[in-house]
Amino acid sequence: MCAQVARSQYYIRGEVKNEKNQPLQNVKIVLHSNHLLYYSGNSGAFGITTRVLSDSLSFSLDGYEPKTIKINADQWQDVNLKTLPSNVNRNRPKLISVTKNFNQTSKYRWYVNNETYFQLVENEYVNAEKFPNTGFSLNVNKASYSNIRRFINMGSTVPPDAVRTEELLNYFNLHRREPEPGDVFKIQSQLSSCPWDEDKQLLFLNINARKLDLNKIPPGNFVFLIDVSGSMDMPNRLPLLQAAFQLFVKNLRPIDTVSIVTYGGTVGIHLPPTSGAEKEKIIESIEELEASGDTPGEAAIMTAYQLAEHTFIKDGINRVILATDGDFNVGLTSEKALDEMITKERQSGVFLTCLGVGMGNFKDSKLETLAKRGNGNYAYLDDIGEAEKVLVKELTQTFYAVADDVYMNMQFNPKFVKQYRLIGFDNKRDAVSDSTIEMEGGELGSGSSVLAMFEIIPQDPKQFAPDPLDKDGIARLSMRYSLCNDTSHKVMEYSCPANYAEFKEMDKELQFATAVTMFALKIKQSKYIKDADWLGIETIATSSYNEKDYLQTEFLQMIDKAQKIYKSKKTKKKKDE
Repeated sequence: MCAQVARSQYYIRGEVKNEKNQPLQNVKIVLHSNHLLYYSGNSGAFGITTRVLSDSLSFSLDGYEPKTIKINADQWQDVNLKTLPSNVNRNRPKLISVTKNFNQTSKYRWYVNNETYFQLVENEYVNAEKFPNTGFSLNVNKASYSNIRRFINMGSTVPPDAVRTEELLNYFNLHRREPEPGDVFKIQSQLSSCPWDEDKQLLFLNINARKLDLNKIPPGNFVFLIDVSGSMDMPNRLPLLQAAFQLFVKNLRPIDTVSIVTYGGTVGIHLPPTSGAEKEKIIESIEELEASGDTPGEAAIMTAYQLAEHTFIKDGINRVILATDGDFNVGLTSEKALDEMITKERQSGVFLTCLGVGMGNFKDSKLETLAKRGNGNYAYLDDIGEAEKVLVKELTQTFYAVADDVYMNMQFNPKFVKQYRLIGFDNKRDAVSDSTIEMEGGELGSGSSVLAMFEIIPQDPKQFAPDPLDKDGIARLSMRYSLCNDTSHKVMEYSCPANYAEFKEMDKELQFATAVTMFALKIKQSKYIKDADWLGIETIATSSYNEKDYLQTEFLQMIDKAQKIYKSKKTKKKKDE
């Protein structure tokens, strides 16, 4: 259920504009009396109920100086935000998890050919008494899993920074449970023993989003932004994308609209807005694409957004789908510059999905930046099977969001929890080093099931028995989110009970999720799982996988391939010594 604002006596109204008197939408507004978060609308206007006549509001927006003002609720508020000076980084990297006032360590850079990945810093153990609160963004990206599969199928070790543990964990949409009628989400948790450390326990959080009725989903306005530059002239790049988009087109409805923008040497509208009923015309247009020229990514992205805005469907699904190897070599090429551009374009209400392909010069960091800053998601297509998974089988999860700017806050009960560690949801190194950065919410698609795992060191190793404990449980979860096309934030709260179960007695899907997490930490070369061996991972996966699920069966094969690769590397290292 969602927390509702109590009936109020006063109504605060106003507008937020920039120095040129232009309205600013999606400005974050915090009401100090209740600490709730609101957003300005398309015209920069806002309306907020309050129980007090005198209050305070804080305003913040990327690229502008934050501002706090005292207000009287019976007066109209004209708020002007100043642009940050040019020497200030206006679009600093966002945190996806944060424990307030807790400093984390950094790590060294890892290189792989000409591919680029953000340097990540693993979350550390945190003292629950000193730092009981920790927050993290819910992220449905799954690109890391298929990218890792590509490395392993090539017989290669995986760059540690390419391993985003939460993306592997959530690749399979495990433990899916439909919310109650009328609810947007269903939250569950499970406490169990830790198979790689008997002194710890695992806390599983499971957030399920409701599944939208395809017959009631509003019309879609899709702009395919396809890279046809020279670097795409390989079988696993443009030809793969052509096959992928054809799969997607076959599921379009007559009420949907598709446009195609291409870039390679020049930028052009390859297919003007076309109804989903004209599938043959759209497919023929896709088949005509050929790769050549350089990569004017900046101009292409701006053209796609302009086209999407021109054909914008109010209350519909408006999305640019960028398909590329991420190798922009004309225009803006740095992550920070791309970040700034997308931050500006996202104000239009158009979402962004990124589909990555290729190897050798694959720019994972750039595509991750674009997707996160564009209110969207990111997938890596290593073969046609992955394309079918992303664009057909999980179509609603990929393109139809039920909530945006979703983030969680966990408050651990120090009476029962001595230390905790969030597994995955690791931050970029330069984000960790800046203590002033705020956390960024994520997008949740229709029918998605998101899992998060914590390692817990209990105050008493024997305390987590099935017997009832404290009424507040071992932790309290608060999830904030906004519904799509709604600027206000809603809150859902949940208390994590001490529903302890031995690992082997726990739900099989959660056991399989644990095997996937152990696998991720192993190839990430994490210091937090040194005692786990390949046999242990394989044993858990084999005893818990669903033999009717092709992807889970394939994961067992990945474990077998990976352990041969890493054992061979270890043997070679010993010989060299």
